[in-house]
Amino acid sequence: MYVGRFVVVGPDVGAYRVSSRSFPNREITAREDALTVGPTADAPETDNPYVSYNCLRVVETPTGETATFGNGSHVDPIAEKLELGYPARDALAESLLALDYEKDDYNTPRIAATIDGLGEALIGTVRKDALLVETIDEPTLVATYEKDAPESFSLEADSAEAAASEVYDLEFEHAVCAAGVSRTDDGFETAIENGD
Repeated sequence: MYVGRFVVVGPDVGAYRVSSRSFPNREITAREDALTVGPTADAPETDNPYVSYNCLRVVETPTGETATFGNGSHVDPIAEKLELGYPARDALAESLLALDYEKDDYNTPRIAATIDGLGEALIGTVRKDALLVETIDEPTLVATYEKDAPESFSLEADSAEAAASEVYDLEFEHAVCAAGVSRTDDGFETAIENGD
């Protein structure tokens, strides 16, 4: 089954996976303050605005660190609102609503999740027909296609590296790359799986 890009989030661990039929030549790289999806060196040139973006950021908020991750440019305004002290629910809802679903041929939903330092996790999506933001207490998945409403999902991972590997290896079609994040006693750790 092809579900496109997706996030899975639980109270302590989460992951984001790029699955793509149209732009498979992408990878995630670590930058100073973000994990970034972008084209590989051998990727054909494109002017598609949805190919490159920060997919995961860990930011300092007034109540401690919070991780946010998702499938597009909305990750940055969510992170910025969190840094300003917005509650995660408001940061997700306002940013998703402001940027809206992707105006491509498929009206692709935007998806995102947050985990804070206390173990509160939220997941959200904006589609052509809805804006959904939910607090979760068990691993939950939302994808751009087929599974575009949050649903309970089995995630066994207990570390960022395990989360990235687990979602990359799921049987959903056209895996490209994945990022994982987990809350630890020392803050958040992140990991990348580029299928190398």
